[in-house]
Amino acid sequence: MMNNTNRSREENQRKKESTVTSLDSRFNQTLKNVQGLLKGRSIPGKILLTRRSDPSLQELSPEYERSSSFKDAGSSDRMTKEVEEEVQSTSNANKNTNVNKLTTSTSNIENTSKEVQKSAMGARATDSARVMKFTKVLSGTTVVLENLRELAWSGVPDYMRPDVWRLLLGYAPPNSDRKEGVLRRKRLEYLDCVSRYYDIPDTDRSDDEINMLRQIAVDCPRTVPDVTFFHEPKVQKSLERILYTWAIRHPASGYVQGINDLATPFLVVFLSEYLEGGMDNWSVSNLSPEKISNIEADCYWCLSKLLDGMQDHYTFAQPGIQRLVFKLKELVRRIDEPVSRHVEEQGLEFLQFAFRWFNCLLIREIPFHLVTRLWDTYLAEGDALPEFLVYIFASFLLTWSDKLQTLDFQELVMFLQHLPTQKWTHAELEMVLSRAFMWHSMFNNSPSHFAS
Repeated sequence: MMNNTNRSREENQRKKESTVTSLDSRFNQTLKNVQGLLKGRSIPGKILLTRRSDPSLQELSPEYERSSSFKDAGSSDRMTKEVEEEVQSTSNANKNTNVNKLTTSTSNIENTSKEVQKSAMGARATDSARVMKFTKVLSGTTVVLENLRELAWSGVPDYMRPDVWRLLLGYAPPNSDRKEGVLRRKRLEYLDCVSRYYDIPDTDRSDDEINMLRQIAVDCPRTVPDVTFFHEPKVQKSLERILYTWAIRHPASGYVQGINDLATPFLVVFLSEYLEGGMDNWSVSNLSPEKISNIEADCYWCLSKLLDGMQDHYTFAQPGIQRLVFKLKELVRRIDEPVSRHVEEQGLEFLQFAFRWFNCLLIREIPFHLVTRLWDTYLAEGDALPEFLVYIFASFLLTWSDKLQTLDFQELVMFLQHLPTQKWTHAELEMVLSRAFMWHSMFNNSPSHFAS
């Protein structure tokens, strides 16, 4: 009898060890993949790695379930070492408690410690070490765009942002000797387009063009309503010229509501070269027509470059956005199955709330003072942006994982239309981007999570 009992215990022990070994093997392989992608890139803000217990296994002690965080110190080697040490520590804890899969924390934002709340991106984006790195990259005769992208991903110092954005979008050439000539030519080309398409009487426009111009004129006053600067008539007129000229030059899509939002970060960034202080104190009334024209031209060409990479987001039926919303739904199902299941049980379709996110790139969902920081990462992603948006928006949504699971259909609709981001700082945004980066590193090479 005792022999049977001992054999049974030994067999159970072997099964446990086999489970732990299998899970550790998968975890360590994921870690190696992530580390390979971490090299050479500064990760924004805090990265959260959490191991949550598998519901099918025994419950872990409360002290085990914790988040491991580490700061971006500006050095990719140091970052990689910290990741390895922290994850190795977590792996050892896993052996002691027998279980757990690698997942990502989806509800830590609301419980972020005071220390994390104080770690705003601004301090990191403008510290002397990062400024020196940007200065070194930008001061070369030819800018190495890959190096610039790696730096810009984690935030760009405000006063460098206009030059960096022009380079990242391919509007300004990497060769500094050609920069002034190219910008002068492109700005004159924009002026010519305005005179040919905008500065003409309505009698020279088609009915469709008249209707489009009227729609733009209606939308401009509604653009970023919380920022008084955008209420200035001259600012609205500049926005109208940019949007109408772009729409005429891109007949495949024409003007689509939402594109007006996409022009605003460019307008703010390029105006910042001529206006000092915060946006609350800005006024364009003292800017010369030449400066306003240059600002408009830069906005127009950068908007064009951005939308060139996502044209099917704004063509008929906007198929590009519909495709990405489907991918978002599948990714959320993979990362946080309880939220996915609850949303589905309540009958809420992802298109009902996520369409606007992709259409306006979250500009309407977060405080406007955070938008340019978010767009540093957008533009640093380059051609890969549309796919990376899926991970950013999954991270954004799952910020409220626990809350979402308590809401019924009507409450979900109202909550997702009016998300509680009004008091967000750079710390919360960095958390969203950090999770997105980690999930992308883990899942992007495993497309099965997008399977229907």
